[in-house]
Amino acid sequence: MTSRLLPHAVLGLAVLIFAFPIWIAVAGSTQDAAAIARGDLSLVPRLSGFAVYRDVLLNSSAGAGPVWRELLVSFGMALAIALGKIALSIPSAYAVAFFRFPLRMAAFWVIFMTLMLPVEVRLVPTFQVMSTLGMVNTFSGLTVPLIASATATLLFRQTFTAIPDELVEAARIDGAGPLRFLFDVVIPVSGANIAALFVILFVYGWNQYLWPLLVVTDPHLDTVVIGIVKMIGIDTETAWNKVMATAVLALLPPVVVVVAMQRWFVKGLTEGDK
Repeated sequence: MTSRLLPHAVLGLAVLIFAFPIWIAVAGSTQDAAAIARGDLSLVPRLSGFAVYRDVLLNSSAGAGPVWRELLVSFGMALAIALGKIALSIPSAYAVAFFRFPLRMAAFWVIFMTLMLPVEVRLVPTFQVMSTLGMVNTFSGLTVPLIASATATLLFRQTFTAIPDELVEAARIDGAGPLRFLFDVVIPVSGANIAALFVILFVYGWNQYLWPLLVVTDPHLDTVVIGIVKMIGIDTETAWNKVMATAVLALLPPVVVVVAMQRWFVKGLTEGDK
């Protein structure tokens, strides 16, 4: 009996540890900002304080725009980055995995080596390119530089190379050309992997901070992460209840995506359905 209860007790404790900061944010968002600044934070939410969520969603505060607009920018950015990375990575991985052309492996290793470049090394040249192309302070400037992904290409290559040779040969005998083989065979059998990667890339795009901070100065293109930073000023002047409410709202879209795609996400990480 003890051996059966112990895993549940450990799991319950882990859930409490992970959920506690979120509970603090929810409870704090409903309380008075001055009380929070004094450290007088109650763990019990005040029902009358939930109006702060409507306030931060619809109204600007402390240099940050309304949160609905920031959430919209963040959602568009995360969606564009996730879909863009997948759309670029699939054909590049498909070429490396199935086509035989000169310097194929050299191309593969060049892609692999880009993983070793620190992000800080790429920031200044990338910003200069965006500035030259006139893409600073634009939505495309916010998303395009983050779309190329060596990691996704390598993951897809590994997935594609696991497709049985018999399936490739059967498609060839059936007269399937490269595009038909890609859309009728490769993409369908990689569906779970694509879905799992979409979830990971969406969360990656949603949490971006450094690049939006560099390339965007227009407040209308602020992401919700940038909005939270702008709301935090001098300690005595920061409306911490609004900051916590914005943080809670910023947490919801990635959670919805993960929960909605949980089955595909787990399947893509743990199974090979080819």
